[in-house]
Amino acid sequence: MEPGHWSSEHSDALRDYFFKGLSYAEIGREINARFGTAYSRNAVVGLARRIGLAGPARMTSPSIVPSLPGAPGLFSTCRPALPNLNLPPLSALKPAKPVKLRCVGVRPRLIALVELEPGDCRYPYGGDKEGEEIGFCGHPRQPGSSYCAPHVGLTRGAGAAFGRTVGPVALRLVSVA
Repeated sequence: MEPGHWSSEHSDALRDYFFKGLSYAEIGREINARFGTAYSRNAVVGLARRIGLAGPARMTSPSIVPSLPGAPGLFSTCRPALPNLNLPPLSALKPAKPVKLRCVGVRPRLIALVELEPGDCRYPYGGDKEGEEIGFCGHPRQPGSSYCAPHVGLTRGAGAAFGRTVGPVALRLVSVA
């Protein structure tokens, strides 16, 4: 494999082969045979993109469905599609309003960050709106975690804890009106 720097002769050969319509693999084989290099197809593609030969346009493949005898050929004009065919309903095209979820099983103490003790849960509440203060849960946290048992279950899945098995935790998520 050659280093990342292509000589100008190699780049010029890439341009020539590209405009002749060769594939990237064929271009790589031609350049390697001509100059005694070992460029891969991906190296050719990468340089072609860097010098602006390969754009974002994607190649399309012809249809794999065979045409019937007497039917229009592969390159004929297509029939117009039925209106609204395969379109999602209009309600799916509208952006959904974000749903604010909260943990119903925990009544947070809403302690300020500077007032938190080393063993307090650090699950944040608030701060969603501009200038809104952030409070923290403040309940006793699980060993090896920054959160209390219900918040560990909420953030990492029910029953997940560090170093011990947590009993069943029933959390119900509801939207805030």
